[in-house]
Order: sequence, then C-alpha cells, then structure tokens
Amino acid sequence: MGFEEDTDIKLKTRFLGQVVVLYARPPLQVDSFFSILREACKQPPNQSITVKWIDEDGDPVSIDTQMELDEAFRCMVASGDSELNIHVFVGKPQLPGLPCQGEDKNVYRRGARRYKKTYLFNGHHFQAKRLNRRIQCYICHDSIWGIGRQGFRCVDCRLCVHKKCHRLVRMSCGQTPSPNTQHQIGHPLMPLDHSSLGRQNGRGVLDGLDNKGFHEAEIVTHNDNRTTNVTSPRWAVSISDFRLLTVIGRGSYAKVVQAEHIKTKQIYAIKIIKKQMFLEDEDIDWVQTEKSVFEAASNYPFLVGLHSCFQTESRLFFVIEFVPGGDLMFHMQRQRKLPEEHARFYSAEIILALHFLHSRGIIYRDLKLDNVLIDAEGHIKLTDYGMCKENIGPGDVTSTFCGTPNYIAPEILRGEDYGFSVDWWALGVLMYEMMAGRSPFDIVGMANNGEENTEDYLFQIILEKQIRIPRSLSVKAASVLKQFLEKEPIKRLGCKTDIDEALHDMQNHAFFKDSIDWEKLETKQVIPPYNPTVADDRDLQHFDAQFTEEEPRLTPDDENVIQKIDQSEFDGFEYVNPLHLSREDSV
Repeated sequence: MGFEEDTDIKLKTRFLGQVVVLYARPPLQVDSFFSILREACKQPPNQSITVKWIDEDGDPVSIDTQMELDEAFRCMVASGDSELNIHVFVGKPQLPGLPCQGEDKNVYRRGARRYKKTYLFNGHHFQAKRLNRRIQCYICHDSIWGIGRQGFRCVDCRLCVHKKCHRLVRMSCGQTPSPNTQHQIGHPLMPLDHSSLGRQNGRGVLDGLDNKGFHEAEIVTHNDNRTTNVTSPRWAVSISDFRLLTVIGRGSYAKVVQAEHIKTKQIYAIKIIKKQMFLEDEDIDWVQTEKSVFEAASNYPFLVGLHSCFQTESRLFFVIEFVPGGDLMFHMQRQRKLPEEHARFYSAEIILALHFLHSRGIIYRDLKLDNVLIDAEGHIKLTDYGMCKENIGPGDVTSTFCGTPNYIAPEILRGEDYGFSVDWWALGVLMYEMMAGRSPFDIVGMANNGEENTEDYLFQIILEKQIRIPRSLSVKAASVLKQFLEKEPIKRLGCKTDIDEALHDMQNHAFFKDSIDWEKLETKQVIPPYNPTVADDRDLQHFDAQFTEEEPRLTPDDENVIQKIDQSEFDGFEYVNPLHLSREDSV
C-alpha cells in the first residue's frame, strides 16, 4: 500500500479466520480492488474470489461490478462509518444466491468468531504483540508498552512501531533502513542507531531490528474459543495448569484463589478479574500497570512477584506468589498493636521495598495494612500494584486523586501535584497504626456521630488537625512518626529529590540508626521478630475463614456479556516469568 492520506479508505477484510486491515485510495477501480484483496489474502492473481461487504443492517452484499463497489463506498460514507467491513471467500458459488464454500450466517454475526488481525501497510504485515516495555517505536522513539497502547511488529521483518505510527512507515518490508527513510516522516526524530539493526539473511531480508524487543519470550495472541496462550505449547499457561484450592481474598473488582500448579505441585495465589467490569467505563490502564509492576517486582525480596498472566474470554488471571503468613491487617485485628521492635522491622523492610519501586520510577500509592503480607519466615512483601503510577523520574509529579481514604496524603486532598512523597506519608500512617493500635485520625466519639463519620470529615481531619502521638511511645518512635506525618511534603522525612539521599536520611533517623543493619536486612539475613509458624505452603491459619470456607469455583460465562467485550483491548496480556519457565522445564 502507499503512504497515508486522509482520504484513504480502511478495508477490514476477513478471510479464513484472520482479519487483514489495509487501506485503499479512491477512486478505486473494481479490478484493482480485487487485485489488492487477492494480494492481502495471499491468493494467486488468477484465483477467483467472492467479495461481500456488510451493510448497516449487518447483511452481506456482493461486490462484482464497479457500480456495486461505488455503492458500497457511498453507503459507508453516508452512514459515517470509518471502515468498510469485507468478507472474502475462495471461488464462486455454484449458482447465484447460493452460499460460498465456508460461508454461513454465523460468519457475519458480530462477536461470533475471534480473528487474528494483521495490518497490511507498505508491504509490512503488522500484528499486535506484547513487547518489552523498554522497546522504542521505530517512528516516534517513544516506548511501546501495554494494553490499549500495544506495539505492532511486522511478522516478516520484525519492525516494531506503535499502532498509531504504523501508517507512517516509509520503509518497505525487507528494505534496509537508512537515515533517508527515517527523515521522510515529516517531524524531527532522534538519530537512528544503525548498530541495532538486524543482520540480513541469505534472501536479503532483515532477520530483525534488535531495539531491545527480543529479550523476552515473544507472546502472540491466539484467539481460540476460551483461553489465550503463548506461541510455544511448552510455554503455554492456562487455567487447566492449576488446581484451584480455596478462596483467600476478595476485593471490589477481583477474587484471589490459592491454587496448585499441577505439574510442579507449587502453590500460588491467582488473582482473577472479570473483563465484564471494563464494560462499565472502568479504566483498563491499571491492569497493564499492575502487570508491569509485578514484572519489575518479581526478583525483589520484599515485593510479591509474578509467575504468569493469561486470560479467557471472560476473565484475566494473575498468577502470583502465595505468601502464607497473612496480611498485617489480620495480625493487627488479633494483637491490636505491635511492639516498637516489630514495627521498626516491618517499616524498615517497607522502606526498602518503596525505595526499590521509586528507583524504577514507580509511586506505590496504596500502602495499607491489607497490602503488607508476611511470608513463612516473617519477612514482609508488598502486594496489589493496581494503584501504582509509572514513569516518574526524580522531581516528576502527577495529580490523580486516588488511594485508600485513611492513607491519602494532604497534598492529594489539596489537589496539588505530587510525587513519591505520598508513599512516605502512608508509611507514617501505617507505622502509627502498628504502634498505637489505631488510626492517627480516630477521634473519640467520631464513630457514633453520623455527621463526623464521613470521608469528607476524615479528609478535613487529615488536612487540618494536629496529630497527637500516644505518650506510651518512645521519644524515637514519636519523632519518626511526626516527621513522616508532616503535612508539608517538602519538610517530610524521605521527601528529597535525590531518592538515595532521602533513603540515607531515613536509615539514619534515631528510630532506625542503631537498631537496623540495612545491608543484612535487604538480603534477609536479619531474623524477623515474629514467625507465623506456618505448617506448610497450604496452611491457611492466617487467612480469614469467611474467605477460606468459600468454594473456589468460577461462575459460568454469560455469552451475551462476552459478545459485548472487545477482546482486542486485552491483546498482549499474556506473560510467563522466564525464571519459572526454566524451573518447570526441569520437573
């Protein structure tokens, strides 16, 4: 196809279980139209084909003549459609009016079939891929990542671009890139690093453009009836690989189930999210954010890591570490408050976990008792990354109003831009809860007063009321709480632009300085003050019985709901942790 023009007509062409998206420039002659479709469907020039477009009533209409082609384009423009939907069949029907081979009424029913989609442009066959999020688009040089922002890769030459950029590619498939082809785009670009170009094979075609997109297992969406798997069967992950054991948690949008990997007998937690929730204007970006942070967290000792992600037509699945010691909320409900020694140990490990996230440009934004888990030895692990904000550099800020009400920092409530400071405020709240046994914003009689027991009143207290430190706490504990709970972020402990300098300030605060060996702590060589005494990896004594007594069954799919789901929104969701691949291969 030629280069992009505003007048180009988008042809969404369905053929033998695939969708090829291509562009045609009017005026288009019927012979050229058929030639373009034969080429797109990889049919020889002399192969007879039947072409039908779908009118506004969803009915198929044949195109055999120039008049019928012109009418199809006229109707598309009159109805305000952005594309012409076409079905191509090999051969001709035996008699006019009879169906073609492979044609039946279900072919035309929206949502009845899942198609693998290819975008044909300038000789490239682009398909949506899950790409390493560090990869740069060949055209605009911004990073390619995520659901809703998926990358396109040519299946032949491996050129990687954004979906929005694929029609700006001037280089033909198989052509060696040059500065000249780069500068035909029409806007300034960064210089192309030709050392990253792939080698040419014996056919003169590029083996690939190595712009850091090939360091992970390439994952392709296979839209079968139920489950989406990775390319190689050896790397495929699906619900059939697991035995669901019991429910261990439930939130407003997800259910968490303990499960056994059938092959390895390893125990995991599976977070299950219904796609149906995204039909109700729920923002889908947080799913990609959570997945991205899970990947980044997988090798850090104080963050819950990711085994894999997969999906069915109705659900998304995160397979993550199972942490058997329960969460701090469960333990606080039993013990009411913790000794300062315990709070110091947990908060020190949390500081290292938050610093790790900040060093990778991530604001956590959801620190609370429920999200601090205790492992079998007594060390902590943070979990639940759906509220995270990525791509935050030193001094960068964001402005989204979000968080759990009791932990929201004053700068968020004031509507100010904020950065990593909000995590250190939340840590102050959490440390207060651990050592005082209550929230710093609890006021005597508040729970019994309907007017005062509201979020607005809570926010007013966070913004205006001075926090009172219990007299039972030590001077060092009181000092660290006051400094973390400073309402002005510029004065708050941990809130310097240089995050390493900020870490140094926290480590050298009197509450931690003479009590924590930070190097040993990060390598888990410090013995935790509390051991949850877990019998084995199936022990559920530290989980609430209201969950564990629930059957871990998945409700049957509602086909009417599934038909409304745009499955392309979830292209590239699949992921398998390479470390787990090697471990499972050895079993």
